[in-house]
Amino acid sequence: MRNSKVLKTILITSGLIATGIGAAILFMPVAFYAAYGIEIGDNFGLLNEIRASGGALLASGILIMSGAFVDKLAFTAIVVSTLLYLPYGLSRVMSIAIDGMPAEGFVQAAVFEIIIGLACIFAFVKYRGKQKKLA
Repeated sequence: MRNSKVLKTILITSGLIATGIGAAILFMPVAFYAAYGIEIGDNFGLLNEIRASGGALLASGILIMSGAFVDKLAFTAIVVSTLLYLPYGLSRVMSIAIDGMPAEGFVQAAVFEIIIGLACIFAFVKYRGKQKKLA
């Protein structure tokens, strides 16, 4: 996969966001979710589950960012980024349809996640096609 400036920008941006949010969820879950009006309290099982997803998000973000600097990881990174952001955003839309409207921050997150996911699809299609032409 050809590593263009557009692709690198998408990978760095989406990787930084995933890494930052993952780190916040892993290391400060109570404060992170309190900002959205969600009180976790002392539910240790819930904290365990939330921190686990934060760790996975952090690791995904590191992999995604690595694709901007290691050419051989670019394809994997754009696929991971697409498969991370689009399902998050679309799942939030599904939740809105089924469960009702959440706090405004979650609606904004859904829109943002869908936009990043679509940018990743754009990069995947554009630069995957160029790789085939160059081969």
